[in-house]
Amino acid sequence: LIFELGGLHVSKSLMKTIKSGVFEMRFDTAFEEVMRLCAATARKGQEGTWITGDMLEAYAGLHHEGYAHSVEIYREEELVGGLYGVSMGGVFFGESMFHKERDASKVALYHLDRFLALNGFDFIDSQVPNSHMMSLGGKEIPREEFLSRLEKSLEKKTLRGRWRYEPEM
Repeated sequence: LIFELGGLHVSKSLMKTIKSGVFEMRFDTAFEEVMRLCAATARKGQEGTWITGDMLEAYAGLHHEGYAHSVEIYREEELVGGLYGVSMGGVFFGESMFHKERDASKVALYHLDRFLALNGFDFIDSQVPNSHMMSLGGKEIPREEFLSRLEKSLEKKTLRGRWRYEPEM
């Protein structure tokens, strides 16, 4: 399942929330905390989590090397939503997301989409299809098309290091 950049379905109410300033967005300031909160999030039809201590340690290493990134959403200095994933070439591989408040993870995805588009990325790979991601504009493409696009996108230089983004509102 992929997201074409700029193709995120943003409802009027979500855009109103984004523009209201009720949430503060940050990149790469609480990577491990985002992972822990993703791991602790209960998911329909799933028992437990794949985000084990070893996985957290491995991804923290990728974050330290500038390949793994997080988008954090705060309300009054409390982390209330976010997502994380890995950047390679022109692709962001979304790994997991969480929210403690309505729309917080969607706000994170919106800002990630804008950041990636501004920085010449090609698409977001959200990996496993589900109805929630489809409702946000994710689309399934044939495997052959995905592999072809992935090959081209991986030829791009990877944007490493801490990401910074000031949204235009």
